[in-house]
Amino acid sequence: MNVTMSRRLRTLAVLSACVLLSACDMVVLNPSGDVAVQQRDLLIMSTLLMLLIIIPVMALTIVFAWRYRHNNREARYEPEWHHSMRLELVIWSAPLLIIICLGALTWLGTHLLDPYRPLDRIAPGQEVAADTNELQVNVIALDWKWLFIYPQYGIATVNEMAVPVNQPVSLRITASSVMNSLYIPEFAGMIYAMPGMETRLHGVSNAVHESEGFSSNYSGAGFSGMRFKMRSLDEAEFNRWVATAMTAQQRLSRDLYLQLAKPSERDPVRYFAGVDARLYEAILGLCVEPGKKCMHEMMAHAHEEKHESVATPPVDRSPLRGAGLPMPGSKSGALLVDSEIPSSSR
Repeated sequence: MNVTMSRRLRTLAVLSACVLLSACDMVVLNPSGDVAVQQRDLLIMSTLLMLLIIIPVMALTIVFAWRYRHNNREARYEPEWHHSMRLELVIWSAPLLIIICLGALTWLGTHLLDPYRPLDRIAPGQEVAADTNELQVNVIALDWKWLFIYPQYGIATVNEMAVPVNQPVSLRITASSVMNSLYIPEFAGMIYAMPGMETRLHGVSNAVHESEGFSSNYSGAGFSGMRFKMRSLDEAEFNRWVATAMTAQQRLSRDLYLQLAKPSERDPVRYFAGVDARLYEAILGLCVEPGKKCMHEMMAHAHEEKHESVATPPVDRSPLRGAGLPMPGSKSGALLVDSEIPSSSR
């Protein structure tokens, strides 16, 4: 009975694991964007390099445990053994070579996949043409939704981002209140969004599809619903999407943005036809509110004041000057010239 129950429990555990794994989304290992594909390849190559040492170590652990078990009388017992140059070379050289390979791979990947670096290709063997125009998208992380501004088209969207296939995309990213992290697994890597600061991300989508982007950094109560649609469209469909957004009834002014920036959860997709030309810069400078000075203006003012204080020599307000008394460092017993003494002190 115990054996039967144990088998049933093992079978149930295996079936439960299969059910749970069936809900996993393998988009990280099967992306459609060239940048995300290169990141996937870097992850796989790094894992394989590490397995070159992990698998032999795990296998040898089992072999040694079996060979030198207590009841194996045939195993050699050498209590005085203490050193082997061959073993030392194997033990230290293999991990060292793997670390060198991992370091070189990471260094190359870090520079080639720098999120601030404009793309030089849109697919393997397909370089970016000299006359190609990047699609500019300004991304703002709000509580708890995403705002996308398309300055080239004068439109904005909430919780939906669309890009044309095989066209380089340049994202300028910031946040309204707290730090978030933008992550679109199908498109490119993860990068932080911080208030008062701007990060960049370049990417491209190589296939027509619809996926999901989200915040991968906890930012409060509505964090779990801070997701948006990521739509990769062909040129004709993207133009129709832009035309649809241009027919929206609302224009994204500063007043409307201040209402939009208030915390809310699981907001529906919204479109805005027309955007305040300086709205993104005001969001970045934390000065959307009327009469509020932008951060860069305050920093420039503080910088000017600092330089003015350095350039202007300090005024000597010592009580000794003008009192007819010797100044520190002057000759002993020397008095000020009579003409230097104010009339009030004479």
